[in-house]
Amino acid sequence: MPRVTPTEELKLIESIVADHPNGLGISAIEAEIARRQGVKPNRRTLQRRLQKLIQAQHLSTDGESIALVYKVADGHLSTALSRGHLDTYVPLSAEGSAIRNQIRQALMHRRPVGYQREFLDAYQPGVTFYLPESLRQQLHDMGQTPALERPAGTYAREILGRLLVDLSWASSRLEGNTYSRLDTQNLIEFGQAAQGKDAIETQMILNHKAAIEMLVEDAQEVGLDAFTFKNLHAVLSQELMRDPQASGRLRRRPVEVAGTVFHPLAMPQVIEDCFLLLLAKATAIADPFEQAFFLMVQLPYLQPFEDVNKRVSRIGANIPLIKHNLCPLSFVDVPERAYIEGTLGVYELNQIDLLRDVFVWAYERSCQRYLAITQTMVAPDPLKIKYRVALIQAVQAVIKTLRQPSPAVLAALAQQHAPKADQSAFTQMLSQALHQLHEGSLARYRLRRSEYLAWQQAQTISKVESPLAHSL
Repeated sequence: MPRVTPTEELKLIESIVADHPNGLGISAIEAEIARRQGVKPNRRTLQRRLQKLIQAQHLSTDGESIALVYKVADGHLSTALSRGHLDTYVPLSAEGSAIRNQIRQALMHRRPVGYQREFLDAYQPGVTFYLPESLRQQLHDMGQTPALERPAGTYAREILGRLLVDLSWASSRLEGNTYSRLDTQNLIEFGQAAQGKDAIETQMILNHKAAIEMLVEDAQEVGLDAFTFKNLHAVLSQELMRDPQASGRLRRRPVEVAGTVFHPLAMPQVIEDCFLLLLAKATAIADPFEQAFFLMVQLPYLQPFEDVNKRVSRIGANIPLIKHNLCPLSFVDVPERAYIEGTLGVYELNQIDLLRDVFVWAYERSCQRYLAITQTMVAPDPLKIKYRVALIQAVQAVIKTLRQPSPAVLAALAQQHAPKADQSAFTQMLSQALHQLHEGSLARYRLRRSEYLAWQQAQTISKVESPLAHSL
């Protein structure tokens, strides 16, 4: 193994501390260096390196004695990042680091390669594991939620508002989308598109939102099957495909992937055969984390659709997690370069270690985010859970029949969907749902945009005609 220079050690220490805004003790820094390099550092040498970073005002300390922690000095992190002094990445295994070095070679030095079906054929569910047993157990320990024994999708529904914003924003950002998290929140919660943004970026966010809602609302019905994934692609690619008929349809023409020497399959029949085999193998995998990572590896590699394949894999990877009420994977804070290089490692080398490093780090980050939220969350309204399906049906009944949400209409629907004791509460929930309805929330009620626009137009006409009728 090449000797690490003092300068590289300083950068490594600084990047480790930068990943922990609340500070890190010397033992934790020591353990992380050992994990990344495979060798435990000398404690005295590490202390000297830390002192040098403090003198250079790159790091500061907080606390005393055994409670002493090291932090990035105020104002230094943003300066270092803007000047390129820190390579924001995820912690890497030795194998992941080797893949990254290979992928970073100039294209002219990387050997062109086509799709290797043997990579898929060699995977045997229950025998082959991309995630070792110890790592799977670690992920289960991190991802456990209070809803483990409840119906599929319960936990995702409890954190749905936060998940919609986080996952829509983070997954879109990995595609180069420039919406901020606040922009995304305003679009999703209030239907407000960000000023100065391309319409394609807005559509991408809304498509993510609709896809996530589809998986969460139908958690007990969706599966790792062709029907689910074709519909998932149709939702994620809506209004974004050059050929609108390509949404939800397997690829029928060759495609090129920019920035790589990898050439995907071209024959439609072979693409379909591999797609069905891939999903059959995913379904046969028992562990939800192995299922999730298998999809992240194999779906983009196959490129079954003309575009939007990585988005399908990221949202699709959450299906087994949602169904098992595990903490979802939001991809928040995942460095774009690390994710892309991990994917290229699969494309060009059929090696998964770098993408696995990204997956594990991303999942730990998601767990820290959502399980902390769960601890402070107000318990969901039991009536909203009880009447979730009935509320969807009642909203549909109003919109699709172009009815005005008058007190009489709402009361009649409440009588139809709830017993007498709950009718008043149901009426209030229905009124609120209709009042808050906008184009960004239609998927939640399984409505088409055309149905919503027709209903809106009917309401406008009704308001205009009503004063005229009174004046006659």
